[in-house]
Amino acid sequence: MGNYSEADIPASIEVEQWRQRGELVNLKVNNLEHEVFVIDEEGEDSSKPVLLLVHGFPTSSWDWAPMWPQLLKQFRLVAMDMLGFGFTDKPNKRNYTIHKQADLVEAVVRYKGLQACHVLAHDYGDTVSQELLARQNEGVGEGKWLSCCFLNGGLFPETHRALLTQKLLLSPIGGFINRLSGYKQFRKNFSHVFGANTKPSEAELASFWKLINHKDGKHLFHNLMTYINDRKTHRVRWIKALQQSQIPLALINGSVDPVSGKHMVERYKELECRLDYLGELGAIGHYPQVEAPNDVAQHYLKFLNAIS
Repeated sequence: MGNYSEADIPASIEVEQWRQRGELVNLKVNNLEHEVFVIDEEGEDSSKPVLLLVHGFPTSSWDWAPMWPQLLKQFRLVAMDMLGFGFTDKPNKRNYTIHKQADLVEAVVRYKGLQACHVLAHDYGDTVSQELLARQNEGVGEGKWLSCCFLNGGLFPETHRALLTQKLLLSPIGGFINRLSGYKQFRKNFSHVFGANTKPSEAELASFWKLINHKDGKHLFHNLMTYINDRKTHRVRWIKALQQSQIPLALINGSVDPVSGKHMVERYKELECRLDYLGELGAIGHYPQVEAPNDVAQHYLKFLNAIS
């Protein structure tokens, strides 16, 4: 696809514009009510298929902003900030689980009355989508999934190469480590997982940091990090979800991602998970939708055209 540069990335929707385009809704999940940020746009054509977008850690639905205008031409787009992320509530508790986040996504699906949808997920959102896909396979999921596409993420705990900071945050001293960390450390770690020629700009880094700190969110890093343990505990269930999927599945992967790049794709094939489409971005890192939004969108549309 050629060389990538920051100039190839379209100007993103600003954080405050993003907030104004969405809404804060009160949703009850597991008998607890939370204020959840949801953005739902269909453009001028209300007959378009629905695309549900599920973001990663430690960011938010704003990750999809660089792709949003292009995807909006083809889909009604629905995204949310999961619990502990972005503009949604951020309880300071260490009981965050992937299953609870999946319940929240299904609460949004019910709230929006989504009967059928395609799903595009990234990172932490990949894991949430694996649990949701397992529910779809069992016939108990909310709404009907038409397809699912995974961007870079820890689909398999054995191939997820956690950063040292992540390991420390997960440890018993995670709260202490979290208090010591600040923007400088975030900037270094976050930039590290991007491709060499597609690093985030200072303005982008500042915006990501602003969203993380909204509602005092930085204090949650060590609490949210427990998803790594969830991946190990539920590994068999979530791999079976991929192997036994009844809907088309795709991977669009930034190959040079040190966390879940080309090595994750190889493991996906080894485990004989369903794979209807593979798009590999050779010079791109962990955030392909931010680093190369046009290429990701092109691959995604090719996937849907192929399965239709």
